[in-house]
Amino acid sequence: MLSGARKRGGTAVFQTSTMFRAQEIYTPEAVVDWLQLIRAEYLEIPGLHLTQPQAERLWGLDSLTCEALLGALIQTGFLRRTQTGAYVRAGSGG
Repeated sequence: MLSGARKRGGTAVFQTSTMFRAQEIYTPEAVVDWLQLIRAEYLEIPGLHLTQPQAERLWGLDSLTCEALLGALIQTGFLRRTQTGAYVRAGSGG
């Protein structure tokens, strides 16, 4: 399960450490689908760098869900965050 997510009745509820309200509720399968989609976008578009608001607009995600998904990809070592706050593939020069 993702960091920032709590399991409730078979669904993942995304939250931040300071907020305990759910913006969206996704099944574990939906979370995996979102992570695969985001990974695919970064693999298909070399040099892609997005801020969180840009990622939210691109994928139609709410802020808390987007933060949790991007955070999970950082924790797995797939993404990293630049000094300007953009999310880029880890190991890329961007």
